[in-house]
Amino acid sequence: MKVYRLAREIHATPLSGKGAAMYGARWNPVGVELIYTAQNRSLAMAEIAVHLSLATLPDDYMMLTIDIPDDIKVKQLTEADLPTDWQEFPHPASTQEIERYLVTENEFGVLIIPSVVTQGDFNVLINPNHIDFSKITIVRIDKFPFDKRIFK
Repeated sequence: MKVYRLAREIHATPLSGKGAAMYGARWNPVGVELIYTAQNRSLAMAEIAVHLSLATLPDDYMMLTIDIPDDIKVKQLTEADLPTDWQEFPHPASTQEIERYLVTENEFGVLIIPSVVTQGDFNVLINPNHIDFSKITIVRIDKFPFDKRIFK
């Protein structure tokens, strides 16, 4: 499976969940490493764009294409598997309990989960501490300039 991650150039490589662990996010509490990716490039962009404005738009974003081999164990969740408040902003603490599927139980290397930003699309969370993580590779890195019309 190919997934996509949009990151500032300085944080593009190596793949790690250290940024997510430092600040926490919708699907992980502070201290828990996860790598947030998306099933397509446009969702990867949308997931970043909701946090930016034209005034804060950096020009050093890179689009990573990441290969997740078919033999890595994947768990897919649906909206029915999620807390009732999963789409709220700011994100509620209840959504951070989802990390148990990847980190606490450590059974799965990858979790596919519905996107809050783009209904019908899915984010792909990667557990950098899973035994099979070393099989996951970055296959391409491209400069990614945002189209400024998005922020008008």
